[in-house]
Amino acid sequence: MTLQSSSRFDLVVVGAGIVGLAHAYTAAQRGLKVCVVERDAACVGASIRNFGFITVTGQGAGDTWRRAWRAREVWGEVAPQAGIEAIHQGLYLTAFRPQARTVIEAFLRTEMGEGCALLEPAEAARRAPALQLDGAQAVLYSPHEMRVESRTAIGLLARWLAEAHGVVFRFGEAVLEVATPHVRTSRAVLQADRVVVCTNTELHGLFAERLAPHALRLCQLQMLRVMPEPGFRLPGSVMADLSLVRYHGYSKLPEAAPLLEQIQREEGESLAHGIHLIVVQSADGSLVVGDSHHYGAAPEPFASEHVDTLILRHLRETLRLREATVTARWVGTYPSSPDTDCLIDAPDDATRVVLVTSGTGASTAFGIAEEVFAGW
Repeated sequence: MTLQSSSRFDLVVVGAGIVGLAHAYTAAQRGLKVCVVERDAACVGASIRNFGFITVTGQGAGDTWRRAWRAREVWGEVAPQAGIEAIHQGLYLTAFRPQARTVIEAFLRTEMGEGCALLEPAEAARRAPALQLDGAQAVLYSPHEMRVESRTAIGLLARWLAEAHGVVFRFGEAVLEVATPHVRTSRAVLQADRVVVCTNTELHGLFAERLAPHALRLCQLQMLRVMPEPGFRLPGSVMADLSLVRYHGYSKLPEAAPLLEQIQREEGESLAHGIHLIVVQSADGSLVVGDSHHYGAAPEPFASEHVDTLILRHLRETLRLREATVTARWVGTYPSSPDTDCLIDAPDDATRVVLVTSGTGASTAFGIAEEVFAGW
C-alpha cells in the first residue's frame, strides 16, 4: 500500500481499525476519493485483539441489533473479495440452569430470535459433540454468526481497500488537528470535504471536549489462545449461561432477572471480573478464549493470572477437552459508555466522530458506517 502524493480527498478517515475501515469502504462504494490516516505502522489495537466473532444473536434490541444484521451481510460480501476466510459459522450457547433455558425461550419469542432454534441436549450432542452437556438444560443455536481471524483480517481488508478501491493509507502518521476541510498530521496538511474520526481509546486527543460530557471510560479485557488435543473441532462459536446476563439482547429481557440473581450467588467472583465465556476456533485448531471486563479511566496493563484461571475453568466446564495448553495471553482495550453502544457526534456539518462504546465494532461497524453516510 504505497502512499500517493495527492493531499486532496473527498473523505479523510482518522484511524485504521475496523470502524475506520468500514467508513472507508462505505465511502469508496459511493465513488469517493478516500484517505485513511493511522498513527501506528499497522493496526495493533482492539480490532486485531478480539475474537473475530461477528455477532448478531444477543446484540441489544434496536439500533445495535439492526446494525449487526447489516454488518453481517456486508462481511459476507466483502470477506471473499478481500481474501478473508470465514473460519466457521453459527453459535451454540449452552444453558446449564433452568432459568437460562427460560431466557432462551423468551429470546426466541422476540424478532431477534428469528432463524434461531432451541436444541434439546441430545440433539445438541449429536450436532456439536465438542460441547460438554452433562446437566445442560438446552442449547441455543443461531446460524447467523461468522468468525474471521481478526489478527489477519484487518490487514487483508486494508490491503484490498487500497488495491481494489484506491483508498490511500498513511500509516505511522499521527493526526494532530482536524478543522475540516483541513487535517493537520505529523507529516502534512490534508484537504478533505468530510472527515470521520474513529480513534477508539484516544479519549483525550482529538475532540476531547466533545467526548468529555459522555462519561466514557476504558474497558480492559483478558484473552487467551489455547491449543486443544489434535483433531478437536468446534461446530461454531460457543457461549454459556454468563453470556445471557451480559449481552443486552438477552439480559434486558424480564426473564433474565432471576437468572442474574442465581449467577450472582453461584458465580459472583466471575461476574465481579466481568467474565463470560466466548470460544472460537482458528484454522490451525487453536481456540481463542475469553474474556473479562475491567473498567476505569486508565486500566493498568497487567493481566491477572487469577482471572485467566477463572476463564479456563469456564472453558473446561463448557467443552469436552482432554488438553488445553495456553499458548498466548493478551489484553485488549476499548471505550465504554453507560448509555449507548455507539457514539456518533457531529462537531460540524462536515465532521463526524464515531466511537463504538460496547466492544461490538467487528459486529456493527459496517452498519454504523452506512448510517453515518445516509444521515450526511
